[in-house]
Amino acid sequence: MHDSDDMDMTRPIPIPAGVGAGPAAPRAAAPAGSHGGGTDAGRPHSMQVRNVYKSFGDSHILQGMNLDFADNAITTILGPSGTGKSVLIKHLVGLLAPDAGDVLIFGQDIWKISEAERYELRKRFGVLFQDGALFGSMNIFDNTAFPLRKHSNLPEKEVKEIVMERLQEVGLEKAVKKRPNEVSGGMRKRAGFARALVLNPDIVMFDEPDSGLDPVRTSLLNDLILQMHAEHKGTYMLVTHDIRTARKVSDYVGLIWKGQVVHYGEARAAFASQDPFVRQFLSGESAGPLGMD
Repeated sequence: MHDSDDMDMTRPIPIPAGVGAGPAAPRAAAPAGSHGGGTDAGRPHSMQVRNVYKSFGDSHILQGMNLDFADNAITTILGPSGTGKSVLIKHLVGLLAPDAGDVLIFGQDIWKISEAERYELRKRFGVLFQDGALFGSMNIFDNTAFPLRKHSNLPEKEVKEIVMERLQEVGLEKAVKKRPNEVSGGMRKRAGFARALVLNPDIVMFDEPDSGLDPVRTSLLNDLILQMHAEHKGTYMLVTHDIRTARKVSDYVGLIWKGQVVHYGEARAAFASQDPFVRQFLSGESAGPLGMD
């Protein structure tokens, strides 16, 4: 990957063996305790949603949502537009409070703890929003360093070392002085990814990371997500509309429809499901319960 273009296909990303290779068959989730599945005995899931409701005026977005995320795995959340995928992310990071129900992060209800405790809990998150959410007045280096400078007391020398390591991982080590408006959309996403990882978070969320990218650069970004997860571990959650992305990166797949989770399980099982909605959505067929409304 090269920083002078969106993503340079002549310079391969160093992908671990087995990652991103071959046809886009669904990934197999690893046994519990290694790469996915459950939790250690007595330890709560990193993220849990319990009977959560959320409305905006007359629009009922989340309608009794329940979900336990598999730990140390990549979960992809899919569903039609307007079903609450991005609203779910905002609940998990504490930007929105539910009208009813509980949002548990490492066993703590984030709306039953103090604001100071919630602030500390957010340090364990990294979030990549659709456009990278970079500060236009800062260069790539300072954007990436921002969480470290805000949430730690590290000396600037250590900040620089960490930031440069993350930027090198995403292929932006030569773009440190450029501002967001001076680089491509794919580079902004990679900078946002580096910033999301800079605090070494336990949980990383991606809100439609493939939005605005062509199929080739989407595939390269997916390779990068797989590479970073293999190196850094943690619980990854992706919201996307792209079925190819879901096939390539997912250990687990969750489908949301009408504000509820209608399926959650291993990716291979999801893509082999005979449930009418799951099958229709993942295959893109016109026949099924999902219509234009």
